[in-house]
Amino acid sequence: MRTLVWSHPFKRAFRRMAERRPDLQKDLEEAVAMLIENPFNPKLKAHKLKGKLAGTWACSAGYDVRIIFEFVKDEGSEDAVFLIELGTHDEVY
Repeated sequence: MRTLVWSHPFKRAFRRMAERRPDLQKDLEEAVAMLIENPFNPKLKAHKLKGKLAGTWACSAGYDVRIIFEFVKDEGSEDAVFLIELGTHDEVY
């Protein structure tokens, strides 16, 4: 199982999204749980990004909600998932 590392902007965006869109709370929690278990689960639609976000990955956390993340090395042998940003498609790209 992977470790999650939450950035401050991600934490802030997560709280804000949960307050603004309580209907998405369950989708967000499921997406984060899937990232821990298997970041390449087909439901997440994970893909590498190009351009100014090259080196990072994005996945879906609902219809128009995206999570930007990258894989980083943890102290252990397992990779960690660094959660960078959360928002709608237009907000994060």
